[in-house]
Amino acid sequence: MAPTGLSPSRAGDFMTCPLLYRLRVIDRLPEPPSAAATRGTVVHAVLERLFDHAPAERTPERALSLLRPQWQRLLSERPELAELFPGNDEQIPRNDGQSPGNSEQSPGNDGQSPGDADSSALARWLGDAEKLLGQWFRLEDPTRLHPVERELYVETVLDSGLLLRGYIDRVDVAPTGEVRLVDYKTGRAPSRDFEGKAMFQMKFYALVVWRWKGVIPKRLQLVYLGGKGDVVTYDPDEADLLAVERKLEALWEAISSAVATGRFPATRNRLCDWCDHQASCPEFGGTPPPYPLPIQAGPDGDLPGARGSGRLAGEMSDVSDESNKES
Repeated sequence: MAPTGLSPSRAGDFMTCPLLYRLRVIDRLPEPPSAAATRGTVVHAVLERLFDHAPAERTPERALSLLRPQWQRLLSERPELAELFPGNDEQIPRNDGQSPGNSEQSPGNDGQSPGDADSSALARWLGDAEKLLGQWFRLEDPTRLHPVERELYVETVLDSGLLLRGYIDRVDVAPTGEVRLVDYKTGRAPSRDFEGKAMFQMKFYALVVWRWKGVIPKRLQLVYLGGKGDVVTYDPDEADLLAVERKLEALWEAISSAVATGRFPATRNRLCDWCDHQASCPEFGGTPPPYPLPIQAGPDGDLPGARGSGRLAGEMSDVSDESNKES
């Protein structure tokens, strides 16, 4: 399928590895569910739903009470997530730590049945999610927050015709009108040397809001729940956002060239070890699937811009926000 626009994640994919972008956007190869990414999704859902309650009721206990229902809701929407804990029939352990049917299963050599092991894995997974939620309460006080939007879908079309889109976790507006965009990250905060890379996603959102509403957000805020927890902020100005706009226009030009030529080079990087597409990657001895889109040749028979995509992706990789496996 030909791409129709850019989101921060897909922009990050192309800047990290053009082949990864192709396999996800054009070939749409399936990827197995990830326990880390799924935990991030559930934690995001809990933080979104917590603000349904009155400020005084936004307590750690209330957040924990939302965790398991949000996991069950996500599981009902995406049944394939059951693969993460295949032997757990109920998917939520009972208070006594037992799952239905465990008594009928043969215990292993360690005296624990497969169902017990999966129940324990689920309990640990939920326990890790609880720790992330606890960390958030140490970083922010929800009783004093009054978000005007949560999980806000935003999109805008630039003068060039490029469509930008994405979801903002939280939008806060001060009584004096200043706008703050907030994004939760369930991974660890990057080192100071990489803070600029991590902020690319937020500058992307700020650009969309500016072009959509005519307002430059006063503050961009990343809330990292992993590790020791941290809050990273940045106050953008018009020059920042114009620079991001130019960079995204150049990136889209490179993507369009790659789509026309079918040339999406693989780029080795520190995330390769976690990539689900190594079997389709020449860097690992794999072969990409046949290119599904027509190849467009220029009037002289040459492929247009054949050299641009790989070079530009390499030059722009320093602004990728993919340094955290959980988001």
